[in-house]
Amino acid sequence: MQAMNTRVLIDGNGAASEGLRLAKVKVISAYPITPQSPISEKLADFTVQGKLAAKYIRVESEHSAMCCAIGAQLTGVRAGTATSSVGLALMHEVLGVAAGCRVPIVMPVVNRSLVSPWSLWCDHQDAMAERDNGWMQLYAESAQEVLDFIFIAYRTAEDERVQLPAMICLDGFFLSHMSDVVLLPDQATVDAYLPPYVCHNFHLDPNDPMFINNLTPTLDYSEMRYQQAVGFQQAPAVLTEAMSEFKNVFGREYSLIEPYRCADAAAILVTLGSMSGTAKYVVDQLRAQGKKVGVLKITSYRPFPVEQIKQAVAPAAVVGVMDRSPGYGAQVAPVATEVRAALGGKPVQGFIAGLGGRDISPATFTTAFEKLLSNKMTQAVDWLDTRENAMTIREVM
Repeated sequence: MQAMNTRVLIDGNGAASEGLRLAKVKVISAYPITPQSPISEKLADFTVQGKLAAKYIRVESEHSAMCCAIGAQLTGVRAGTATSSVGLALMHEVLGVAAGCRVPIVMPVVNRSLVSPWSLWCDHQDAMAERDNGWMQLYAESAQEVLDFIFIAYRTAEDERVQLPAMICLDGFFLSHMSDVVLLPDQATVDAYLPPYVCHNFHLDPNDPMFINNLTPTLDYSEMRYQQAVGFQQAPAVLTEAMSEFKNVFGREYSLIEPYRCADAAAILVTLGSMSGTAKYVVDQLRAQGKKVGVLKITSYRPFPVEQIKQAVAPAAVVGVMDRSPGYGAQVAPVATEVRAALGGKPVQGFIAGLGGRDISPATFTTAFEKLLSNKMTQAVDWLDTRENAMTIREVM
């Protein structure tokens, strides 16, 4: 069965909203926050216009939004919500409830900086702060990927072997508010790929009462955590299956990672999200100059695809990682830390750029590649796009 696609011009927020609509969420409890607010607004429009048969709950905070989503999904229907930045941070307590109760919610997270200083603009600090809280994380490069990853994430999260919630991470403003042509599939094709949700774990049923999220003694606690770990161990294979079936149905191919011109690369740079397109452009420019460089885009940050990354970067003598999050207190930032652990002895240079909505320009990527090719590697992280007068800003010294 091949999808009947309609070409539409929408931004990343619109793609996320359409994804939740086509997934037939039955309860929506989204609270607005910049730059995610249009998702909440669009889902409200869909319910009022009759395009989505769902109950829209006007909640007072992101904490309540996640509580309502968990409760709704435990009754056996898909729930829809979305958030960003400090809204995701406010959800922190109940994110753990969703993960621990194995509630397979799929939530768009429009990436935005955390405070302080206050910023409305993009980096990955919000999602990275939740990277070990039991949620899968997929990072989108385009509005099309935002839409498609929602279907793939639901298919994976709801699988009996996984039963884990998932975040679809899209860069604030770079993706959320930038319009692009997206292939919007018909409802029948989505329904064929994504059947109705069936609870496999905890559920709320008056005819079969049970305790949910109760105080757990030490006798059982570790074992319940281990169950989550097993879900994550099985998630890569299930995610790969979901992506393979997605290609068969929708014709678009995805994988846990996306190598670009890596097969013979001397230096490879690892990326996440919307920055990846710029990185590929720079690779093409440097290849035209005879420089053997490549880009490895990570789609699935959680689960982290260790073996696939090791295989993809094997040809390269050196590897760099472009983080959009600082990872305070660690030797390098979050993604670089993971890549170093995965690769063992291979040199891995950590870079930080693009914080607070700063554009990661072609010049920034060129500088990173030049440092890798010249083998100017250090154990410390390299803040690539930070001004030389950084320590004089607002008289911090």
